[in-house]
Amino acid sequence: MNEHQIVAIGGGHGLGRVLAALSDFGKNATGIVATTDNGGSTGRIRECQGGIAWGDTRNCINQLITDPSISSMMFEYRFKGQGELHGHNLGNLMLTALDNLSVRPLDAINLIRDMLKVETQIIPMSEHPSDLGALTADLRKISGETNIDEMSELPLRLFLDPEVPATFEAIEAVKKADLILLGPGSFLTSIMPPLLLTGLGKAIGENNTAKVVFIDNLSKEFGPAGKMDHKMMLEWCERACLGRKVDVILTDKELVELQQEYDCKTTDLASLNHDWRHDRDKLKQAIINLLD
Repeated sequence: MNEHQIVAIGGGHGLGRVLAALSDFGKNATGIVATTDNGGSTGRIRECQGGIAWGDTRNCINQLITDPSISSMMFEYRFKGQGELHGHNLGNLMLTALDNLSVRPLDAINLIRDMLKVETQIIPMSEHPSDLGALTADLRKISGETNIDEMSELPLRLFLDPEVPATFEAIEAVKKADLILLGPGSFLTSIMPPLLLTGLGKAIGENNTAKVVFIDNLSKEFGPAGKMDHKMMLEWCERACLGRKVDVILTDKELVELQQEYDCKTTDLASLNHDWRHDRDKLKQAIINLLD
């Protein structure tokens, strides 16, 4: 199992779930994490401190902690009360503090990983601050993930503002990957932002030996992404990756309309407790089956 190099791309809870399923692969599994979030604790920190969005990275690390400790409780701690700290996550503040100390973002993540004994590699999609933007049908520009999630219509296209380079290590991981996993998660605001980085999309497009897999959500999204069918989502991904076709769709549905064009692997992936959340063990087995 451990000779394979697997790269998972996305953000938030979805990517964290995939990385938790891949934890047995250790350093041979890499998560490339979206850094454009502007909501919640992350958004408040970015508004007053600047920097990349740390929330999705923190979420991924949280889902990879296997040995609870004082360190892990600190990292996961969220302040409550009436003051300015209310709602802030200490993990976000720790990563921001390291960034302010001029520690390279990737080095900051590695310091936290070492402290929490997390083996899986986690790389921010870019180490430069950028926001997700959308262009509407009447050519208005919408800025920020939270505003894009609230759009009543599907955007014509997405872009990064400003355009920033992908992290070098992220590109290298994609070049060496045997398996590249896209999703699950919020399509427009978690899966697409990393693919909008020219270097990352190009690296996926030029890796002809890897298997590119789209992991389907178990329930339909709210907001503008909910207006997209599977065919449209796949086309957006493929366009960002220089036209590179997705090889496999991992889904719990019968996608009859796609079966002639794509290899659709239909299997039960849902958690017993929450049918909208992927079960780690089922996801792990489905991914191992793809490698075999």
